[in-house]
Amino acid sequence: MMLKRAQGLQKRIAWMMILLVLVFLVLLGKLARIQFWEGPLMAAKAQSQLRESKRLHSPRGTIYDRGGRELAVSNVNKSLFADPEGIKDADQTAALLAPVLGMKTEELHELISLKGRFVWVRRTMEPEMTEQVKRVMKENHLSGFGFMDESKRYYPSGSLAAQVIGFVGTDDTGLDGLELSLDKTIKGSWTEQLVDTDVRGIPIFKSIFTFAAQKRTQNVFLTLDSNIQFLAEQGLDKAMATTGAQAATLIVMNPKTGEVLAMASRPTFNPNRFGQSNSASWRNRAVNFIYEPGSTFKALVTAAAIQENEVSPDERFFDKGYIQVGDRRIQNWSGDSYGNVPFTDIFKQSLNTGFVEVGLRVGAQRLCDYAKAFGFGHSTGIELPGEEEGLLFEAKDMRPSDVATMAIGQSIAVTPLQLIAGISAIANDGLLLKPHIVKEIRASDGTLVKKTEPESVRQVVSTQTARTIAMLMEKVVSEGGGKNAAVKGYRIAGKTGTAEKLDPQGGYYKGRYIASFAGFGPVENPQVSILLIIDDPNGVYYGGQIAAPIAGDILGQILRYLNIAPQGSAGQLPETKALSMPAALPPKRDESDATPVVVPPGKVLVPNLRGKSIREAGEILSQAGLALVPLGSGRCVGQDYPPRDLVDPGTAIKGRFEPE
Repeated sequence: MMLKRAQGLQKRIAWMMILLVLVFLVLLGKLARIQFWEGPLMAAKAQSQLRESKRLHSPRGTIYDRGGRELAVSNVNKSLFADPEGIKDADQTAALLAPVLGMKTEELHELISLKGRFVWVRRTMEPEMTEQVKRVMKENHLSGFGFMDESKRYYPSGSLAAQVIGFVGTDDTGLDGLELSLDKTIKGSWTEQLVDTDVRGIPIFKSIFTFAAQKRTQNVFLTLDSNIQFLAEQGLDKAMATTGAQAATLIVMNPKTGEVLAMASRPTFNPNRFGQSNSASWRNRAVNFIYEPGSTFKALVTAAAIQENEVSPDERFFDKGYIQVGDRRIQNWSGDSYGNVPFTDIFKQSLNTGFVEVGLRVGAQRLCDYAKAFGFGHSTGIELPGEEEGLLFEAKDMRPSDVATMAIGQSIAVTPLQLIAGISAIANDGLLLKPHIVKEIRASDGTLVKKTEPESVRQVVSTQTARTIAMLMEKVVSEGGGKNAAVKGYRIAGKTGTAEKLDPQGGYYKGRYIASFAGFGPVENPQVSILLIIDDPNGVYYGGQIAAPIAGDILGQILRYLNIAPQGSAGQLPETKALSMPAALPPKRDESDATPVVVPPGKVLVPNLRGKSIREAGEILSQAGLALVPLGSGRCVGQDYPPRDLVDPGTAIKGRFEPE
């Protein structure tokens, strides 16, 4: 009996063991299946639930001037985002972080209380703000926030060439100027990266910062020269201050290459803080402002007439002070009668009567054809956004009175860039070039991607005709209405202009004018062409009185800066020979010497620029009748001509500037 019980127990134990072995084998098989067959699939599924695709952005390409000076650069800054569901106490968090972020407490509270898992709090913070935010979060154990790298645009030269460069929005999108037109070229590239997240989908930040976006952007070098740009803007500021004008525009070009050396507009703004200015100050008037050019257009009318053998410089006209064309009576700007005069004097004194007669000889069709040939009526194609085409009559629609007014620079609307391109064609022996402001584009490793070569548009008039016009324009500056633009030691050609201001609603504004001066030099080998437009000056409004002297002053400073020797000089100008300065500029005499200096006639005492900003130094030198060539940025730490030295009027003083 006992034996049978023992045998039965052994059988049950044996069956139990067999069952356990079978269960073990089944579990082992299941584990093996999971490990070797389903494991990789399940791991991938789990990983996909804990990883998120992030797009990382490399910095935007740099914009340089022709000499490599940075005009627009990008830095990688931190942007703060929040996961509202991960924030424990929105009231406390908003109260702690709002002062650091420069936000109102209620504004931040509203943001971090939104539904969802992601909201931007503050984009592209400065490093100091980022560190303060991190400290507050750490000290108060704040959760639900994270940082992402984003590119932020900086403009080291502030408002210099602001309308040309433009500005960038928070999403690295160009909004105006070259930043807009070259957006696809210099925009930073996006790179996809899988970022590890926790179970709530919040990025694990180490996985973000271990990844660096590749730099595949391109950098742009402009034709602008920062020093010439500064001289131009300094001149514009003077024009605005002395004339009380509503606006002003200035362009400087190389007439033999089509390169824009300077382009400036007033009013202006600082692109680092573009949101603090109005849209009117963003406007690049050089390309998107149209106006009647007035007498500056007469140079091109004369070119057409001489080319078509309709007039010669020595042909004589009888001027009785006015001319009647249909129902239109056109007078000279002064209202005077000059009697029997050669065409040279008609050009020199800008007599409307003579130009009307010449324009009628040329006729509507040829006048329009030459206007189009000089580039009017269509955009130049420069690499800037928003370029206007101007307004030009169709010849078939023109009455004799329209031809007459077009001959004196009315009944046609142009952009400043179109006009200076036409004047530059005269300086370039009648060959019109396409204006350009991008010199070259290079990859991030310095490899040349694209170089802009001078591009001929057409030969508008013959070389002989162009040189005849240059001779007539030179007489305007040496003997006529443009005398105030004369530059001692240089042969300058120019034409002044005074035109009534167009009303966009039709007709003209009463008592409102646009004064201008267009010219180039030196006449024997033109290197620089210039156009200054003063819009709606207060008081005196004649171009020869307010535009010519400022344009001549700027042109003289530029010629000296470019080492273009004056007539009678044996060589280059010593004061502008070098474009760089040594680390230290030893003074020629003790600057602390308080002994009075006797200033002889024809000399100027050099002021002390040390500690001054570029703008302050420029104003001081301008008041003394001198020019500034700034090197670097910040405050002045040295100058090549020391304080109290005696120099000739108009001398260019090089100042070395360094950040404070």
